[in-house]
Amino acid sequence: MTSAGAAVIGAGPNGLAAAVTLARAGVPVTVYEAAETIGGGTRTQELVRPGVLHDVCSAIHPMALATGFFRAFELERRMEFVIPEVSYANPLDGEAGRWGGGADRAALAYRDLERTATELGRDGSAYARFYRPLLSHLEGVVDFALGGSMLRWPSDIPAAILTGLRTLEQGTPLWNARFREQAAPALISGVAAHSIGRMPNLATAGVGVVLGALGHARGWPVPVGGSRAITDALAADLLAHGGRIETGHPVSDVRELSAFKVKLFDTSARGLARIAGSALPGRYRRALGRFRYGDAATKVDFVLDGPIPWKDPRVAAAPTVHLGGSRAEGAASELEVSRGRHPRQPYVLLAQAAAFDPSRAPQREGGRDLTPIWSYTHVPSGSTVDMSEAVIAQIERFAPGFRDRIVDLRVITAAEFADYNRNYVGGDFSAGAVSVPQLVARPVISAEPWRTPAAGIYLCSSSTPPGPGVHGLSGWYAARSALRHEYGLPEPDLGFDGSV
Repeated sequence: MTSAGAAVIGAGPNGLAAAVTLARAGVPVTVYEAAETIGGGTRTQELVRPGVLHDVCSAIHPMALATGFFRAFELERRMEFVIPEVSYANPLDGEAGRWGGGADRAALAYRDLERTATELGRDGSAYARFYRPLLSHLEGVVDFALGGSMLRWPSDIPAAILTGLRTLEQGTPLWNARFREQAAPALISGVAAHSIGRMPNLATAGVGVVLGALGHARGWPVPVGGSRAITDALAADLLAHGGRIETGHPVSDVRELSAFKVKLFDTSARGLARIAGSALPGRYRRALGRFRYGDAATKVDFVLDGPIPWKDPRVAAAPTVHLGGSRAEGAASELEVSRGRHPRQPYVLLAQAAAFDPSRAPQREGGRDLTPIWSYTHVPSGSTVDMSEAVIAQIERFAPGFRDRIVDLRVITAAEFADYNRNYVGGDFSAGAVSVPQLVARPVISAEPWRTPAAGIYLCSSSTPPGPGVHGLSGWYAARSALRHEYGLPEPDLGFDGSV
């Protein structure tokens, strides 16, 4: 074990991934978290009613079983996931919802691609042709999209070409060329809208292509006990290997950490510039100042007195529901946000995880089963607008009677998200806009963008590749770079060793 310690600023999934990697290599690690609890984007709390658990930020985790870090960490052996047969659903109404005949229907993305295609009617074969090649090269697709700097050479050239072609198709006006109806394209763009941005464009399309492929491969898992179970697994391993965590300990100046050889920042690019200040070269600080932040999210958490009364009952089988209507409607909503306006019919991302994890609502009230529902919608950066009425109306559109089942709710505006977590500048939980230029320069153009020009200072947040999501990769890549450059140590084995 080396005696030259490392400090990690921020105890989100990326910060903890960095700390675990360093501790496993024998580096003494201390994690400093400004809040009283760890987790960053993976906290689970009693937000609305005592005893009823809601995820504060992320809720469903398409990358938890797929990324290089969590697979090396063997996360599945450390906690429990439920992987439903349906990954996500996109309800439709009007003419768009009558593609299957009869009453309004939803498009469902099953883990089974062929079953999905069968239910998509005339566009089923086209939808299957879109995803089938990606699934046959899934490891290469994930590596190309999440493997680190965009400047590196792909490990699987055919997978990279396939991903690029699918992204080009769905990120340009060609995005409807292969489809004749509305259900299949709505299913694809509902996933792409996770990244917050105009559609079609290449950055949002790339997100949709990869997350959609994961939905038809490993599925979109629900963590039992909430997202904090991921944080708890990381923290337990860190402590078991000699690491330390100090909560309620904000760091405002890098000089406070002068006792440490290496400092890794799980902060936004702006946070790094604020804390490290003159320790960073002026040119690099100016580059951080040019890093753009995107639009934001307003969150509405509900407690219901029963399940959501979906117009199409099959939607109850999906832990994640995209409520944007048709592709055209979803694109119009996102365009409004990008223009600084609040949509009248917003895109709503909804999670009904308690249907798959009853531990989130263990109590009964007045003989009623309480059901926690998680949702958010996109808004302009810094918004202080309460979007609860617009969100309720959008859910009610596809689930008549939803409003009557609301027992309680809580709103977190974009501005309040920024106060909750300094990384969420203006309420941007991606810690930087997801755009093509900022996928290449995140936050700067470099083969190792996690390593700053200042000796021993690293950035390990979603402001670095591969960007937003609960994947731990930014922290893992930064820690591996620090091990190589600062300590001359090899990458450690992260596998479950029974120590926790």
